[in-house]
Amino acid sequence: MFILLLSVSNSLASFANLDKHYITLHLEQYNKLAYYMLTMNKNFDKSLGFAIHDVARLLRVSFDRQAATTGLTRAQWSVMAYLRRNDGVQQKTVAKLMDITPITLARHLDRLEVDAWIERRDDPNDRRAKRVFINPNAGPMLEIMSKHGQVVLAQATQGICPEDEATFMKVLLQIRANLCAANSGQESGQTE
Repeated sequence: MFILLLSVSNSLASFANLDKHYITLHLEQYNKLAYYMLTMNKNFDKSLGFAIHDVARLLRVSFDRQAATTGLTRAQWSVMAYLRRNDGVQQKTVAKLMDITPITLARHLDRLEVDAWIERRDDPNDRRAKRVFINPNAGPMLEIMSKHGQVVLAQATQGICPEDEATFMKVLLQIRANLCAANSGQESGQTE
């Protein structure tokens, strides 16, 4: 890319009679930018935020590959995973836990309800609200989901000793607790 830019710069200088000093100055700025970008890229792998984001992305990709034959989308899997831990909660609570809009969640729930994976019931304490429950017939699918998750986890933790995994989880949970405390009132609270 630098050679291309230099070639274009030299051509422009000869065709437009531009000052070589002006072009050299811009090439120096380009080199500084390129150096900065290369340096930044080298440190990307050591960035905690980037590493967490990249690992989460790779876990999703791996899980998608495992679950491709189930007929459910990643979003539907997510809804079912949250419901497995929070069965019977209000629909708006599920949306908060998943950090998605209630309308987006409603579309996922509509599809899951049509396929009989979940059911929505009126909330006895709030007639405006719906509670979401996993259907008993979803048990086998939840087992498949769990097995796929175990396969992905085994791939992800290959070569990591149990002590290191436990330490990593302790640190990760502390980071989560710190961020929840820093965002007090803004975080809906996580369940384990």
